Amino acid sequence: LFWDVQIRAAFIKSRLMTNSQILEILVYKIITPRNLMEQYAWILWTILGVFFIIAEVFTLGFVLFWFGIGAVIAALAAYLGVGMFGQFLIFALVSTILTIMSRTIFDQYYPHSDGERLKTGIETLPGQIVTVKRGSKGPMNAATVKAFGTSWKAFPVDEDLLLEEGEKVEIVRVEGSSIFVRKANRELRGWKDSD
Repeated sequence: LFWDVQIRAAFIKSRLMTNSQILEILVYKIITPRNLMEQYAWILWTILGVFFIIAEVFTLGFVLFWFGIGAVIAALAAYLGVGMFGQFLIFALVSTILTIMSRTIFDQYYPHSDGERLKTGIETLPGQIVTVKRGSKGPMNAATVKAFGTSWKAFPVDEDLLLEEGEKVEIVRVEGSSIFVRKANRELRGWKDSD
């Protein structure tokens, strides 16, 4: 491309070309290197789309995937000859519409609880029945219980209650790394002492 422009510039200087030939060179060879960008824009959009789709794996929001799809569709539009403004418009519209749809229409297909949020981690401990592994001792009647494979320092809700080894207790609340328990009022069927 560089030598082609140089050769034509030499012809212009030597006046071997007509005005229409000079105008053709200016329009198609010198002024339009931006068309080179437009010719390869579909590759850039594809790279951007693949980047967004791969980046979605590392995020939690499920938004980048839709921007990746928008970029891939913009790449298709660029490949078909749509101008840069049209490509950006297609990218923005497709990405926005898919993101809104994922938050509204697709949301209907995901399970929801009836106002109660799903409990995880230590939020699941209150109400569980566990076995005392080491009995009460010390001024606060601290004992050790095992819940879900982890040993916890347990204190009785009633400060006068002594917890004995092997006794079943119910977890009332969790505060920091300690749990507060009371004697279990109920037994579970198939209870295992290996807890």
